Amino acid sequence: MDTKNLENFLKSFGSKVEKKAKENLAASKDSMGKARGNTALGKSIRYKVVPTATGFSTQFYMEDYGEYLDKGVSGNKTKRSFTNYKNKTQSSPYSYTTKGPPIDILSKWIKRKGIKGHGVKKGRSKNTGQFVSGFAYLISRKIKREGIKSISFFQKPLGLYYRELKDDLLKKLKLDIESYLTTFYRPK
Repeated sequence: MDTKNLENFLKSFGSKVEKKAKENLAASKDSMGKARGNTALGKSIRYKVVPTATGFSTQFYMEDYGEYLDKGVSGNKTKRSFTNYKNKTQSSPYSYTTKGPPIDILSKWIKRKGIKGHGVKKGRSKNTGQFVSGFAYLISRKIKREGIKSISFFQKPLGLYYRELKDDLLKKLKLDIESYLTTFYRPK
């Protein structure tokens, strides 16, 4: 059976979710209060419609840390939640318990952003031997304590277009079935 209408509909769904997720991410603010703009995470968001044994599957891809930004991460003192695609508030499945984010990675982030920690000394990391700032250590402790706030940049458009998908999916399937029936059944 030819399922072009259904497949095109799912591609349209994936395209809309991808576009809106990128827009939401670009419009969100980073920890410095600036718009994120066109980030590596935004560039990594994509979708693919894949045929399966039972029909089609629309699969979404992004950098691994995108899910942490989307759903947030609870700290060991502050619990975080996010709005899922069903528009319900849900606790974040991720949390910091005994360890925070790696200090050497935060140190690189501080250097890349050009942030100056005034009155904070530098020292060597015990693990890597690199110079890291005490400022990176303080940021790591704060993130471990308070977690990372959710921005639901992917969940919101997924929910919005999922409701459309539910309403219109049967119409597209009906077109494919009618096309199939008229192709193989031709009265004389």
